[in-house]
Amino acid sequence: MKKNMGMADRVIRSIIAVLIAILYFTNVISGTLGLILLILACVFLLTSMISFCPLYAPFGLNTCKKVEDLQEKS
Repeated sequence: MKKNMGMADRVIRSIIAVLIAILYFTNVISGTLGLILLILACVFLLTSMISFCPLYAPFGLNTCKKVEDLQEKS
């Protein structure tokens, strides 16, 4: 898998996942909606850790900095 998520994207997803987990475990959200959001939070954390979002691939989205851009700044 080629990385397609930049650092900002990964941080935002991680923050959202942590907030959902906090809301779920403090019983602010519960029931079916709570479980669905908790599963979504797990997916967000997983995709953040591996820097790859499968939904980006079919659309050709890539939030990673290009290698050429990084080499020019050096």
